[in-house]
Amino acid sequence: MKEIKNVLICGIGAVGSIYADKINNYDSKNLRVLVDKKRLENYTKHPKTFNGKPLVFNYILPECKDFKADLIIIATKFDGLDTAIKNIENFVKDDTIIISLLNGVTSEEIIARKYGWQHTLISYFIGHSAMRNSSEITHDGVGDIVFGIKDVSKTDIEDVLRVKEFFDRVCISYKTPDDMLHAYWLKFMLNVSSNQPSAIFGMTFGQMQQNEKFIEFSKKIMQEVQAVAKACGVQNTETMIYEALHSFNKMIPDGKTSMLQDIEARRKTEVEMFAGTVIELGAKHNIPTPYNIVLKDMIEVIENDF
Repeated sequence: MKEIKNVLICGIGAVGSIYADKINNYDSKNLRVLVDKKRLENYTKHPKTFNGKPLVFNYILPECKDFKADLIIIATKFDGLDTAIKNIENFVKDDTIIISLLNGVTSEEIIARKYGWQHTLISYFIGHSAMRNSSEITHDGVGDIVFGIKDVSKTDIEDVLRVKEFFDRVCISYKTPDDMLHAYWLKFMLNVSSNQPSAIFGMTFGQMQQNEKFIEFSKKIMQEVQAVAKACGVQNTETMIYEALHSFNKMIPDGKTSMLQDIEARRKTEVEMFAGTVIELGAKHNIPTPYNIVLKDMIEVIENDF
């Protein structure tokens, strides 16, 4: 089994910084962080900080051709995915593994249209929210990368073993569920039902957790995701709401969802990836999604002032 050595990270926001920092501390020589010229100049002059420590990386530009990655981690926002897919092209070789830490259930499909499914794993980050204030990022270290294979007939199963071995070396916490598709949609349910209403109501996790009416409202949003997931072939959907609430209640009370942080910073949100996906798949399978339709409209009203 070939060892993962060279790693490329695309996106050093709230989640990407967590793993860029870990890998850089383990082996800075073989890590590259992909940036454009504008970000290179900005990060060089004004480094981001992670838990108070300046982040200093070996940056690389998209046009460079002297580096090939064994593993590529994409951790951009959804609106940066298309650019990321284009910009990683020079660093992909025949056996490069690609994992995406974006929220949602569509990023890997989009990546695979360009690079295929053979070495594309489905994955996500689950844990306490990283807090981002301009260029300052803080995180308490609680979180996992959850990854696996969507279809064993299309993806090389050895890639899971290669990534596990690498994460073990770097001391990155991870999980590889037996039913990865169920876990993947479970995280989506959690995001759709907490990120979106928190952005509208301006509520922390603690405020949401302690509000009985919010929990009732959140369950109605979850029911739409549950119905769509079942129509998309996800197994054991009857337990998903209970599981999502269990994860939701583990979030730190003072934490804020990424979408609320976006709203507070007057950044465009990932509503299209959340409600937009639920609405689109609901229409495809003739499943009503009224709660997500209203959530999407409300968030777009807020964004209209940005």
